[in-house]
Amino acid sequence: MGKLYDVKKIEFSKHEMILKVNDFEFTFLLADISRRLLNASPLERNTFEISPSGYGIHWLVIDEDLSIPGLLKLATAHPSFEQRKSA
Repeated sequence: MGKLYDVKKIEFSKHEMILKVNDFEFTFLLADISRRLLNASPLERNTFEISPSGYGIHWLVIDEDLSIPGLLKLATAHPSFEQRKSA
């Protein structure tokens, strides 16, 4: 089975997560996607695993799981959504 989603980057700022998937970049407010990530330390936020299929992200230390389809649905449903194709 091939990858459903090609997750190329996950980065964090104090209140945001930047996700690059399938050559598009999305920015999420942590308060909108996960209270656990919002309250996590930088080390806890950056200790994650991407599933082999690219379907989800798992943070073992804070017991959090997010699906890529769920994040993309949230991004496209937000009124200020602007899809950015990245190089």
